[in-house]
Amino acid sequence: MATMVHEVLGETAKRYGDRPALRVKRDGGWRTTTWSAYQRDARRVGRALVGLGAAPGKGVSIIGYNSPEWLVADVGAILAGAVPAGIYTTNTPEQVRYITDHCEAKVAFADTAAQVDKFVAEQERMPHLEVVVQMLGRPAEGKRGRLRVLGWDELLELGDATPESELDARVAAQKPDDVCTLIYTSGTTGDPKAVMISHTNLVWTAEAIVKALDFGPNEVSISYLPLSHIAEQMLSIHGPMAMGSLLYFAESLEKLGEALQEVRPTVFLGVPRVWEKIQAKMVAAGAASPPLRKKIAAWARKVGLQAGYAEQRGEARPLLYPVAKKVVFDKVRQRLGLDRARVCVTSAAPISKDTLEFFLSLGIPILEVYGMSECTGPATYSPPDDFRTGKCGVVLPGAELKIAEDGEVCMRGAHVFKGYLKDPEATKNALDGDGWLHSGDIGTLDEDGFLQITDRKKDLLITAGGENIAPQVLEGHLKSIPVVGQAVVVGDRKKYLAALVSLDPERVRTEAEAAGSPAKTIAEAAKCNTFRKHLQKQIDELNGKLARVQTIKKFVVVPTEFSIDGGELTPTMKVKRKVVNEKYKVEIESMYAEVTAELSASP
Repeated sequence: MATMVHEVLGETAKRYGDRPALRVKRDGGWRTTTWSAYQRDARRVGRALVGLGAAPGKGVSIIGYNSPEWLVADVGAILAGAVPAGIYTTNTPEQVRYITDHCEAKVAFADTAAQVDKFVAEQERMPHLEVVVQMLGRPAEGKRGRLRVLGWDELLELGDATPESELDARVAAQKPDDVCTLIYTSGTTGDPKAVMISHTNLVWTAEAIVKALDFGPNEVSISYLPLSHIAEQMLSIHGPMAMGSLLYFAESLEKLGEALQEVRPTVFLGVPRVWEKIQAKMVAAGAASPPLRKKIAAWARKVGLQAGYAEQRGEARPLLYPVAKKVVFDKVRQRLGLDRARVCVTSAAPISKDTLEFFLSLGIPILEVYGMSECTGPATYSPPDDFRTGKCGVVLPGAELKIAEDGEVCMRGAHVFKGYLKDPEATKNALDGDGWLHSGDIGTLDEDGFLQITDRKKDLLITAGGENIAPQVLEGHLKSIPVVGQAVVVGDRKKYLAALVSLDPERVRTEAEAAGSPAKTIAEAAKCNTFRKHLQKQIDELNGKLARVQTIKKFVVVPTEFSIDGGELTPTMKVKRKVVNEKYKVEIESMYAEVTAELSASP
């Protein structure tokens, strides 16, 4: 069995050489790269990197939207014994500089001229960097300051001029335990940490997922999430390489819906925000349907939800399930482009039960996976024939998982990383002497071994009354209110809990009409008292189902959506709690102003 990335690629190219590996839309049509061409081009890039002096064990920065070139650059760097380090496309020149300098990259890849400019702007503070390769289009100049700028074709030609034997020597010198990829965490504060991932980590984890989910060479998937994230690298690079499957590239996140309909993947991963967006669009479309269609859809969803939970209990589906499937579910799947999807997954952030049940009621069970960069992606998985809605699945076969005395989730196995580059202190805090990775998440395991994450250890709120509150659980409840897009619960060391709420633009107009509010936009709804009373009523209903200490006493509607560009969301669309708390400090303080005034007035 292969233990190194180049062995996996070699075996797959040998077995499936003429079969399509990658498809990308260029000039309106799909362009295909076969497995043999993928290997050939990765080797050409590897040889070029050797020729350019990229040293073994040193970094190679890559920034750009998902494309065949991104993958070939990444794999080519691994073949050359270098260590690829992906950078989020939204990163600033300063953040690009930090990563490139930290991993001591001599060569960097950027997909466009605008991304090349980020390296050029910071070149004086990156003494190791000498060459930037523009992956798409021809660079305007071959020299920018002291940096040499190459086009993609120039790089491949340079590779052709470097002897195969030089690359073979680099490949032969590598060992399974060598670091071959760096994942820079999208930290919410301070500089990101560089997670060191080895050949063993990547190959073992990909193989474990493929076996556990019974994947094979006929799978079809879509690449659209940031490739600098470990989940997307497993789904776009190492998973497909392990099974010889076909990967399509979406043109952009905005065009994901179109790509789904065109590609019709057999496996699809959506981060919670993607599933929530699809849900919001479907709910908005449903609200505009004729009364009879609404009744049929409501009946089918009731049957679908009963069927979903019956299956999880090992019971038979309701008798009328086949009718609901034919009349509603099959059509919904087809419209979404999920009619061939055998496995639909969510990961990277908590997802609300409301969203999970919405899709379950439509015959589209979403399987939760829990993990982190430090364990090469997944620590758990949900088997399609044995999952639990609202739980993150069971431990990945061959790995270990335990709950520590303080409730922290810990993992051990061949998927656990080697440590943080140049940060022994952080490594020591994450990995204990027995090889257990401490996740920083709080969770529970049920009698069947299913994991449930309740919160981040560092996010727990301790109220003035000394109650420990898990904000993510309450935020999930708030997000079950259809018009709520995101929610951040606050109240650490305060007398009660409050919340910042952002609205879903797809739902604002419909919800405003239902409330009798004239608001048509998020900003108008945030200022409208009628809309606010309507939302207050829904929060009151929610509070009725919660323990007194968990109730949301006050809330503020923020005037814009949380976004990546606005800084409130990470590139995988997780809320940056500290950024939101800082950005809306005045609004948060306003929710506690009366209490402060009362306290100062008391004798």
